[in-house]
Amino acid sequence: MTELGIGIGWRPEIADAVEELPGVDWVEVVAENVCAGHLPDSLARLRARGVTVVPHGVSLGLGGADRPDPERLAALAEKAEALGAPLVTEHIAFVRAGGPLTASPRLEAGHLLPVPRTRDALDVLCENVRIAQESLPVPLALENIAALFSWPGEELSEGRFLAELVERTGVRLLVDVANLHTNHRNRGEDPARALAELPVEAIAYVHVAGGVERDGVWHDTHAHPVPPAVLDILADLAGRVAPPGVLLERDDRFPPAAELAAELTAIRATVTAARRRPAPAAAPHDRSASRHGAGAAALRAGRALTGGGPLLIGAGARVSGGLMPAGARTAAAAPPAPAQAPSGRAAAENAAEGTPEDTASSPAGDEARQRVGVGQVAVLSALVAGTPVPEGFDVRRMRVQSRALAGKRASVVARIAPELPEILGAGFRPAFLAYARTRPMPGSYRRDALDFVESLLLDERPERRELTRWWRERTDSRPAGLAGRVARAARLAFGGR
Repeated sequence: MTELGIGIGWRPEIADAVEELPGVDWVEVVAENVCAGHLPDSLARLRARGVTVVPHGVSLGLGGADRPDPERLAALAEKAEALGAPLVTEHIAFVRAGGPLTASPRLEAGHLLPVPRTRDALDVLCENVRIAQESLPVPLALENIAALFSWPGEELSEGRFLAELVERTGVRLLVDVANLHTNHRNRGEDPARALAELPVEAIAYVHVAGGVERDGVWHDTHAHPVPPAVLDILADLAGRVAPPGVLLERDDRFPPAAELAAELTAIRATVTAARRRPAPAAAPHDRSASRHGAGAAALRAGRALTGGGPLLIGAGARVSGGLMPAGARTAAAAPPAPAQAPSGRAAAENAAEGTPEDTASSPAGDEARQRVGVGQVAVLSALVAGTPVPEGFDVRRMRVQSRALAGKRASVVARIAPELPEILGAGFRPAFLAYARTRPMPGSYRRDALDFVESLLLDERPERRELTRWWRERTDSRPAGLAGRVARAARLAFGGR
């Protein structure tokens, strides 16, 4: 397993700070935000200094009912080679649903959504992972995600789901302890139990991040300070196994470099202290004890670097981007993972040898994929298209998730098309949220921005002149006349393009 050390998520907004931060052994970059043929100068300088760069994908949707898109896999492979990365990472999530498999319109989430922990979903995920492994030049590690809602009828705990995934595919794990905390707060799941069930030898590295509670729901924002409870889960993990790497995620409204350095110090102190203690017993995660545990002590150590002040960091979205251009089945105890997980053609060769693990990974049949797909379409449609919440789901939590998805879309569109908030002023966000309530996200945020402006032009808003100019600069065409706009509105109302 590659030893990485302590790292931080590289983002363009903090590129200079990351280069100057002391004690940064490696960085992670959102794969979709870099081009293999034109790496940012900052990343090139870090690589020249010997800093490891790991691409972290967010759009494969390996937990989706469809098989992975070959073009997306090829792009991720190309970026891994361009960065000289020792591995690539993705998520156990679905990000889109619909299409020919379910004979329904294709829907995009623009976000990582949880897969049901069922046998069908596990079979589909395992086959998708093997397809990805065959296509990638380096090992693959998958991250557990945070969730605001639960699927009814789940058959496995999170730890056992991950353990069987590793057993059947040899994939490595990216354990996000902040996501374990989120699922504890939102779904009542015990982080200690999840860690006890994991094959810890398969851990490639660990994510640490902050969040915030709103309306009784914990949101994994990647923008607030890392709370003591998250560092306590990190301490629990590090007491069980020495993680090859630990990375701080920060995604928006970035703080001064000194505050980032303080959080990195707190993370390093937590890991170091945990290695000196006996391995913990699997006990329920105690929220009250976290105020006085290893996490709180590490935070105090980190804050000492900033003169004892609080680490005030704002909320943000997961996806970043530049400006829009103008023109064992489960065993009683989790089995240890192989010391070197197979990847690429090695995984295929292992499958051909017919080891016990591989015989459990028979391809997922189309019926299983359809069952998973129908469920995911129903969930995503309720979240982004205003259809009824499927039976068995928590309606309040689904509404919270729906608002979060729409809010994220608004934030990302405002980032890639900053002229729109300038044109619309305080009316931008309400107008976008009204648009998003009945308009599922198209294939990209750029398309989302264009569709949003088109909807505003249909409404004959007072800003029509400025919006028309914005539209023409980006499409090199004139907005449709009245008849065309009416026809366009009718197509959209009936789900067409």
